[in-house]
Amino acid sequence: MRRLLLAAVFVLISAPIWAANTLDVYFVDVEGGQATLFVTPAGKSMLVDTGWPGFNARDAERIVTVAKAAGVSRLNYVLITHFHMDHVGGVPELAERIPIGTFVDHGHSVETDKEATDLFKAYVKTRDRASHLIVQRGDRVPIEGIDVRVVAAAGEAISKALPGAGQPNQYCATTKPRELDPSENAQSIGVVVAFGRFSVIDLGDLTWNKELGLVCPDNRLGTVDVYLSTHHGLDESNAPAIVYALKPRVAIVNCGSNKGGSPEALHTIRTSPGILDVWQLHYAQDAGKDNNAPEPFIVNMNEDAKVSWIKLSAQADGGFTITNSRNGKTKTYAPADEQ
Repeated sequence: MRRLLLAAVFVLISAPIWAANTLDVYFVDVEGGQATLFVTPAGKSMLVDTGWPGFNARDAERIVTVAKAAGVSRLNYVLITHFHMDHVGGVPELAERIPIGTFVDHGHSVETDKEATDLFKAYVKTRDRASHLIVQRGDRVPIEGIDVRVVAAAGEAISKALPGAGQPNQYCATTKPRELDPSENAQSIGVVVAFGRFSVIDLGDLTWNKELGLVCPDNRLGTVDVYLSTHHGLDESNAPAIVYALKPRVAIVNCGSNKGGSPEALHTIRTSPGILDVWQLHYAQDAGKDNNAPEPFIVNMNEDAKVSWIKLSAQADGGFTITNSRNGKTKTYAPADEQ
């Protein structure tokens, strides 16, 4: 009997952290790129983008450090939103440090200059050593425990509204289109990730006109609990028509110290209807104190960043908790219908 009790205690204390039945999301500081790690209640993992190459494999090392903290020893999926250096550049270095099951992307780069071509070739060389899945608008990433819906890919937006969405968007009338963007940014894969009644949106670097294509004249996305700032919080994205229509309760800005976090975009996010808090991976130096979040909600206050991240743990009822790894600042948000 004593041996049985000891065995039971060992199982409890050694159980993986994902046994708590939460969806855990880690927003990793990769200095103005993107690396967002999703860990499902079943322990399956999906990393969205891999940050920059170089800097002594800085971003790959940071991702692996966070993965270990999350109890992840293998990345089941690595989703590449688009083929720019700060999103796909870290793939070769990351693949040397942690096994990757399946790469997910939109197919081919639309940019053909030498730098873009070399970058894409380096990615493909690594990608070809694993499984590969090309997704289009309307597809799902088949990861156990969460619903990952592709709402944009390869320049195309979903034509059918998500369940419960599709209402006319009043903010379209005051948000005007801009010049067309021919770059990879406009090709970004955008996903809405749902876990029960909780949802978070990540649109990569999708630019202004493509954002409008998702929500104008009708909002095909509906609302979300958490909005990851598109394009690092730059004004080329984060159009009021989409941010206001999404009505996020919390926004997370993945800016760097001197990249992203523009005053215009931060103002749009801060004034979104229903917004409770904005959390940032960096203090945006050029945005000014009034546009940045309060200090406790910012992971890194200067350029001398350490290995830091924002952790979000979501319950299936729609409630969630966010923690700043730098200072331990934690805040819990009740489900939307209990606010």
